[in-house]
Amino acid sequence: METRQALLVDAFTDESMTGNPAGVVPDADGLDDDQLQKIASELGASETAFVVSDDDADRRLRYFTPEREVDLCGHATVAAHAHLFERDVVGDGIHSLATATGTFEIELTGNGTVWMEQATAEVDIVDIAYDEIADALGVDVASLRDVGADLPLAVASTGVPFLLVPINYFEHVRDADPDMRAIQRLCEETGAVGLYAFTFDTLDPDAAVHARAFVPLAGIPEDPVTGTGAGAVCAHLRRQAVLDGEGEELLVEQGHFLDRPGQVRVQTDGHDVRVGGRAVTTLDGELTVPDSDEDDIIET
Repeated sequence: METRQALLVDAFTDESMTGNPAGVVPDADGLDDDQLQKIASELGASETAFVVSDDDADRRLRYFTPEREVDLCGHATVAAHAHLFERDVVGDGIHSLATATGTFEIELTGNGTVWMEQATAEVDIVDIAYDEIADALGVDVASLRDVGADLPLAVASTGVPFLLVPINYFEHVRDADPDMRAIQRLCEETGAVGLYAFTFDTLDPDAAVHARAFVPLAGIPEDPVTGTGAGAVCAHLRRQAVLDGEGEELLVEQGHFLDRPGQVRVQTDGHDVRVGGRAVTTLDGELTVPDSDEDDIIET
């Protein structure tokens, strides 16, 4: 039977069993969509990155959740490139990456940090009743109105659209009791994939925001550390001019309530966005390639 190398790599961290775990298949050439989906389901990570050849870019990544293919995933991109760097498949410097949302630059530094260029930020202010969002998140509506007076709700995307919801204090983010069906309805109504709740009240004094990401439309109740969400929220904050130090690198912390703490580094002027982080391989083995259901199709 044919086998392929398959890994679990923890992204946006330098410590095993923290951050956001991603599946990585470093050689997926020749596998069809059905096989990719089955492998992603078997690995069980929120997303698995499959490395395939590309005619124009240095490589292409395809991303699958256990349920479906998605266009882009920040933590799986970091995980895949950190593994390729660790195995000397790629060196430090600039590399090109093709994805379903476009071709981006990936920069690898000498210490293994992966910097991922994201799509130009698109930010749309949205008008949603605070009590509707409060009910969906299971928080007091006052925790939204307080900070919302200075920072509007928005749907922002650097490749994946998120409904961005500011909350006043850390304990309200911590104590949120989300209703996934209600969050899914909000996301469907606003064209977002997930809801990204955040606060300026952080654990690390160097962090700009602390966040939680609920992504039911991708089959992920809560994502530990979300690169595309971090890029989107930092672009929104830059455009709203609510952060000091224009041009400085921003740090986003996430994952603590899932016992998977991690940090995303973000560079953005509100339009161009790069997210960065390191990753650690926690599992490396061989996976038997499943049969494809596509082989069973009977043509008439």
